[in-house]
Amino acid sequence: QVQLVESGGGLVQSGGSLRLSCAASGIFFGIGFMAWYRQAPEKARELVAVIRSDGTTNYADSVKDRFTISRDNAKNTVYLQMNSLKAEDTAVYYCYSAYGRGSWGQGTQVTVSS
Repeated sequence: QVQLVESGGGLVQSGGSLRLSCAASGIFFGIGFMAWYRQAPEKARELVAVIRSDGTTNYADSVKDRFTISRDNAKNTVYLQMNSLKAEDTAVYYCYSAYGRGSWGQGTQVTVSS
């Protein structure tokens, strides 16, 4: 059974930093891409960052140069380092694994106060 568990969300002031973690189990972690999505109130879920099995990454334009996605295959964990946070980054952040049919985590709330 695939399980993705996010952690690291919270309340932070504008300009601050947070690091999200997503611990995966029940998958072959080295296969398929992992990604972070976010969903703000009354908005559609959007892709934030993706990291492939070969380590290549892509980012949404809105977070480029501020966020960094990484993965530790030994720990079956993917991270999202978020720096220079802005109020518009406030959202629930979800981890996604493309392995098999695809799986989502339960989400972690990030709130940035201006």
